[in-house]
Amino acid sequence: MPLQTQTIPALVIETSSQVDVSYELKSVISLESFPADQIFLNFIKQVSYYYQVQPLVLIKRFRKFIEQKNEPKTEDAHCLTSANISNELSPDQLLACDKILPAINNSHYQATILHGVTGSGKTEVYKKLINEALKLNKSVILLLPEVTLAIEFETILRPFFQEGLVFSFHSTTSPKQKKMLWSALTNHKKCLIIGVHLPILLPINNLGLIIVDEEHETGYQEKKHPKLNSKELAILRANLYGIPIVLGSATPSISSLHNLNRAQWQIVSMPKRFSGAFPKIKLVEIGKDKKQPHFLISQELANSIQKRLNHKEQIIIFLNRRGYSFFVQCQICKFIFYCPNCSVSLTLHKDEMLRCHYCDYRTCLPAQCTKCPSKNFIKKGVGTQQIVTILQKLFPCAKIERADLDTTSQKKAWQKTVVSFVNREIDILVGTQTITKGYHFPGVTLVGILWADINLHLPMFNAAEVALQQILQVAGRAGRQSTASEVIVQTLTTHPIFNHLQEEAYLDFYATEINKRQITNYPPICRFVEIELTNRIEKTAEKEIYKLYEALEKKRPQISNMIEILGPVKPVVSKLKNWHTRKIYLKSDNITFLINLFRSIDQADYRSKIFFTPNPLS
Repeated sequence: MPLQTQTIPALVIETSSQVDVSYELKSVISLESFPADQIFLNFIKQVSYYYQVQPLVLIKRFRKFIEQKNEPKTEDAHCLTSANISNELSPDQLLACDKILPAINNSHYQATILHGVTGSGKTEVYKKLINEALKLNKSVILLLPEVTLAIEFETILRPFFQEGLVFSFHSTTSPKQKKMLWSALTNHKKCLIIGVHLPILLPINNLGLIIVDEEHETGYQEKKHPKLNSKELAILRANLYGIPIVLGSATPSISSLHNLNRAQWQIVSMPKRFSGAFPKIKLVEIGKDKKQPHFLISQELANSIQKRLNHKEQIIIFLNRRGYSFFVQCQICKFIFYCPNCSVSLTLHKDEMLRCHYCDYRTCLPAQCTKCPSKNFIKKGVGTQQIVTILQKLFPCAKIERADLDTTSQKKAWQKTVVSFVNREIDILVGTQTITKGYHFPGVTLVGILWADINLHLPMFNAAEVALQQILQVAGRAGRQSTASEVIVQTLTTHPIFNHLQEEAYLDFYATEINKRQITNYPPICRFVEIELTNRIEKTAEKEIYKLYEALEKKRPQISNMIEILGPVKPVVSKLKNWHTRKIYLKSDNITFLINLFRSIDQADYRSKIFFTPNPLS
């Protein structure tokens, strides 16, 4: 089609001296170099097929990011929290390296689960493996589940490797470093690339190793469409390129453990901590003791906090929520303040501000109800701000800070908080998921987990897996350099996962959980995809999701009778930023069947946007 006055970037995959066209050809404005990665185009095509998007969408994604003039990352605050700074490796670490190095040296595909308990020194193993790959003039991708961890690893690894070898590639990477990385790739220079999502999409002609840290984290799946899962792309790329991939975690995902038998992966265990000892874990049911200082703080937890404060030790309090209160409700007419753009209640923050945690809509809490004359509100639920307030009243001499998405999204402030906590300038850190991910806080001897069962009943097939992983990960922050630490897990109800709170026996949970997945036929036993339909008009979304369902049912016998169609359903959050969403799920033993069924639908017949996501994690 004519380009007229537009300037359009393109990837040249083939040239010809003779072209039979009926329109006038325009000259190319300029040619830019592109890394000579011979397998890259095939990789992009496979990814685009798997996620049902055009290949150019993926290429534009990282190319646009390289050209973005985002704010450079700050250099004046560092998150140096890793232990084991010496080059001396423990016997477990040496054994792990010995099992992985042959695949690096011989350049062949091997997927390895590095199952290292918290504090076992997985970072030192990564350093050794990266160093060996770089010695062979091979490049390495290191993926972390979120940017704060990527910044931390960059800080840890830069001094260890030669200058000019370590690059970041994420949202806080400066434009200058992006250009330097692209130059290194086009000139076939070896390098270590650290990031979350985008590094796996870069063309790299000498790629020799991929490492995925905290591989169990759902954060590897992007929130926006196409919802690429960086870990899945990393596995695909390693297989296609014939190189080793290491997936490290203290709590490996059920899907990865299933691949030990299904896909002949190998597992390397590091069952001992490099220093310190595993904490003593105690389960406490809250609400039974009428003398407890607060509904959310049991007497046992309060006593333990005071004891640790008396000994100048540090405490982490974990809650899987942020904000001050879940929602605000009128006491008279029962009206709840909802976001006008999303189908979620507004969260109350300490500054009397109501906020949506999806679209960031904000409004002040009014003096009276908007539906009736009442001025009395019920503030239900609890968030990190409220926990800080409660703890400040109970322990007025303690220095308390919080770590949730509201605070950690401010990268510079979060880095300073981490440094202050490592330097023991903070006594109690109240946080959400961020503090469960890989941080090393040597002074922590007590972890309190509030409302540990809060997410166990969410409508997700992997709810129990995610809940246990979060509990064990945050529990693993205790006792890194202490032989007398403890974790108090507070719950309202009992649940089978609480039989698996000993980190050393995490693999026992797999045997229990995989049996449940087999009975219910959910991943990793089957292949599972989500079809999401969105429209600005709710009635159109509702009408077209049923039209789509009927079309899928009609086409299903032509593809395979082994496909199960679930839905249509209205998701928990059915309206997001004024887009109404409906979903359909497909299950089968064969992913190709599911892709072919989706491809059989003519999207031109729909006014709604339709998206395809394999293995949705949330």
